[in-house]
Amino acid sequence: MGSRLILNTRGGYQFLPGIAPYSSGVISAPGHQLVHATLKKPLPWNTGLPAVRKYLENSGFSRFNLCGVELRCPAPHAMSGFIEFNRGYRGLLEEWDMLVDGQNPLARTNVSPVVSPPGETVLHGFSYSAPSELKETTFVVAGGGELPHRDLDDKHIVRFGETSEDALLEKARCVIEIMKIRLHQLKADEQTLSTIDVYTAHPIHRILNDVIIPEITAAARIGVHWYDTRPPVQNIEFEMDMRGVQTEVVVDLQS
Repeated sequence: MGSRLILNTRGGYQFLPGIAPYSSGVISAPGHQLVHATLKKPLPWNTGLPAVRKYLENSGFSRFNLCGVELRCPAPHAMSGFIEFNRGYRGLLEEWDMLVDGQNPLARTNVSPVVSPPGETVLHGFSYSAPSELKETTFVVAGGGELPHRDLDDKHIVRFGETSEDALLEKARCVIEIMKIRLHQLKADEQTLSTIDVYTAHPIHRILNDVIIPEITAAARIGVHWYDTRPPVQNIEFEMDMRGVQTEVVVDLQS
């Protein structure tokens, strides 16, 4: 995983390079803050993103201010299906000229709800940069599961095919390490975290006490949001993302 922050001059933020479909995280540039938005009602991703673009442009921003995307998919993909979806998703970003020196700057999370999943992949939320006088930096860490390599291959999944308590603890430790590395490489202050999200269909009480809180101490103060979901790839069982923002909004993109 890359460690050099790249400035997106058109967007007002820096990003940590990841893989072709998404970056590993984003952090505000001087004079900007990151804003997190949740859709009042999810939209299909390929119509939702154009709606986000229109929303930003109508708000006095540009498409380049978009820096994070949150998706919900019907069911976990086979690895080949996940790769295929990513081609179409990145293709739209390329059409919009969103890449920076060939790198995808947008952070992303994509998970599948256990109960009442959508019939197609939908846009759940997004993040964008906006001019601001805030002195603190604001940031979004992209979603990551127990796949600690850039290469999307089943052989790299930690404790592949296992869901015992011991295996889940090991998977969680892997994910927490990924989150900590990304925080460090983003030069983000853990104590300014505002949201910590966990995505798994498995119980998290022991994981919370034995893994998350000891490693991310802010979790004891701000709590953890647990989504009863599965990561977007079959046989990945545990995913997290996090952010440190000061502005959260709910938007209706269908109005």
